[in-house]
Parts: sequence; structure tokens; C-alpha cells
Amino acid sequence: MIEQGIGEKRAALIKDDDIVEARISPEGSVRAGTRLLARLKAVDRGAAAEAEGQEYLLPKGAPGVTQGATLIIEVTREAIPGAEPWKRPLAVVTDDAPSAASPFDARHIAFPGPRDELGNAGWWDVLEEARSGVVRFPGGELRISPTPAMTLIDVDGHLPPLELAIAGATAAARSILRLDIGGSIGIDLPTVGGKAERQEIGLAIDSILPPPFERTAVNGFGFVQIVRRRQRASLVELAQDRATFEARVLLRRVVLESPGAKRLAAHPAVIAVLESRPEWTEALARQIGGAVGLRADAALPISGGYAETL
Repeated sequence: MIEQGIGEKRAALIKDDDIVEARISPEGSVRAGTRLLARLKAVDRGAAAEAEGQEYLLPKGAPGVTQGATLIIEVTREAIPGAEPWKRPLAVVTDDAPSAASPFDARHIAFPGPRDELGNAGWWDVLEEARSGVVRFPGGELRISPTPAMTLIDVDGHLPPLELAIAGATAAARSILRLDIGGSIGIDLPTVGGKAERQEIGLAIDSILPPPFERTAVNGFGFVQIVRRRQRASLVELAQDRATFEARVLLRRVVLESPGAKRLAAHPAVIAVLESRPEWTEALARQIGGAVGLRADAALPISGGYAETL
């Protein structure tokens, strides 16, 4: 399913009434696979191209293209939140014509609509996992932490070591898909001594993650590393920009409430985001059929925003 919201587009793959894969595309993001007409420019740390006001790093360079010349690039990784220059979007030079990325094979659902289809499938749980980094499973829990080098997943619980390691590896693999985690991923599992047992843990991961991906063997300390293609920010990374993340969450929640004029009460950081994007509250006003006001309340947690009926 694909749902167009205010400030973002949401996508979810649902099986047996549960979300097994989820994606969020913030407003203005250019999808991986998009081909753009660009201009080559030089930067201190390598080649880069500018297209539609966005700078794309070219890790493979642009052989034979002079600075200032036009060229066509294909986006290989979307922008990642954060100010670090290595988190800028990546692209490669291509001879193909400019075009949009291939569309999702998905059903676009009306939003707002008579039913909250994503919510009924567990969208609010996905958002809580993304913001907290905590994913619970029978007998234990995961703690997911994005770092500049990799996403780390710590497994803890009260089951016997081998049982916990298999359950934790299974839950970690499912969360990698559900929270759209790519790139380098490290999973810290309980220590299991035997080689056969460690192979069994690895097979639990292999049975869930679709190829292509690479992984190491589970070592004697219970650590395994996975590398997946990284085309965009994971939901956990998007949630690191807490104020913007929570502003969009609040807008989605309010759209689903009763219509009419509202005043949004939220943490000052969330209100600052909404004030800087008046088109978001204007879109909300059109959808709920009433004016939208804002009220900052420093006593509220950053995820505690709500709507007051006027």
C-alpha cells in the first residue's frame, strides 16, 4: 500500500494483517533509480554534480567530463538525515536518458479515508519502534542504534542462550525489513559456543532476509555483520530528526480525528518545524475543513503532541 500524507509518502508491505516492510519518503526526496540532467562541479573531497538544486556526490567520479559540463546521473542513494557531507545523496554517471524511478507495484489508498488501513495493520507500532529503537519479541527485545559506521542491533532477554540467539536473530532480520535498514548492520547476540549452533543462527537470518545481501559467520562472541544495499535512510534514521519526524506523525494523527478547526499543542521544537512549513498546516486545514492554530507547550514530551478542538 502507498499512502500520500502531508510532508511525506508512506509505503507498507502487509502480510497476514501485519506490516513486514515499511518505507517513508520525506517530501522533496528523490528516489533511488531516478535519472537527472545535472551539471558537474568540483568539491574538495571528490566529484559532485548538481541537479534541481541538490548536490550529489559521485563516488566513481565522472571520467572524461569537464567541470561545468552537463551530464546525466542516476541516483543510487537518497539523502540521509544529518549535516555530515558523506550523508549527501550519491549518484553515478549514466548514458541513459533522464527519467523517474520505476513506480512501486502497489495499491494507492485514499488518505484520509473511511478506514485507517495502515494504522489497522500496525503503522503506529512501526513508528514507535523507529523512534525508540526498541523491538520486543517473545522472550526478549532488540535495541537498535544507528551509528555513523553501521546500525547496531543488541539482543537481550531471558531465554536460554541458543534459544535467545535464534529468536533474536530472527527478530533482528524481520526488523531490518520492517524498518527499512540497509548498509552495514551488526547484530550482537548471546554467546553460543558450538559451530553447528552458530550456523543454525546464521540460517535463521538467511531464511528471512531476501537476497542480495552478505553476512559473516556468527563468531564465538555472538556477533554477526550483514551488508545490504543502502538506497535511503532507514525509519530509525529518519526518527533521529525527532522534531520533524514527530511533526509529520502529529499531522497524520490529526487528519484521522473528527473534522473542524483545531489548535495543535506540541513541544516547542515540533511547533517550530510546523511554523517553518506553513504549507503543511494549510494542507491540514483543507483536509479537516477548519482553521489550524499552533500552541507550544514545553511540558509536553516531543512525541506528545495533540489537537485541541476550537
